[in-house]
Amino acid sequence: MIAVVSDIHGNLPALHSVLNAIDGLGCDRIISLGDVTGYYAEPGKCLDLLIERNAIQLLGNHDEYHVSGNACPRSKLVSELIEHQRKFLTNEHIKFLSGLKPRYNEEESLFVHGGWENPIDQYLYRVSSDILPGSGKYYFSGHTHVQILAHFSTKTYCNPGSVGQPRDGDSRAAFAVFNGNDITLHRVEYDIDQTVFAMKKAGFVENILWDNLYIGAQIGGRIDKIIAE
Repeated sequence: MIAVVSDIHGNLPALHSVLNAIDGLGCDRIISLGDVTGYYAEPGKCLDLLIERNAIQLLGNHDEYHVSGNACPRSKLVSELIEHQRKFLTNEHIKFLSGLKPRYNEEESLFVHGGWENPIDQYLYRVSSDILPGSGKYYFSGHTHVQILAHFSTKTYCNPGSVGQPRDGDSRAAFAVFNGNDITLHRVEYDIDQTVFAMKKAGFVENILWDNLYIGAQIGGRIDKIIAE
């Protein structure tokens, strides 16, 4: 079985809880849809854990900011977090990220970070069979931090949700399990206080950076959803 995870965002306590859960479920492979970095205080340790487990990893937009040195075009706050987070990534981490691709295909299953028009930075808040390209059967993407499983006539779409910063009103870390014929969605509790402690220890001081974790929202409090049409 394959555990599909996404948007870990440097949240090590959340990743530990998810890894414990997928071990308990008997998963023998991990596919990470990108954005292991960004937002929280321990991106290097999160990367190291996935590398140790031989996870297939995709490139997310936050990961790409580290590789390119570019700022986030949408948010000054995110850009400041990325700049701060660079202190916690080694040259080896950046080298590893620079070798990642934003999409991966395996038989009838297609995986991207964002969407199929822009695999790094397309937000899929509305999903229909028409936007799922080609003759695949299973389609996976992350980026929105919203967990959903949608069945269409010949195609199935899954966003496993976010490990490190859920935005669908559920504060529990999210992931999916894929056995080749069936997809199940999973949530697991983790110690958010540990994540906050790591942020403060790393020099982050504003409550706005982590208050959202307790309600499963974006920074600032917005809760998102995906509509299947």
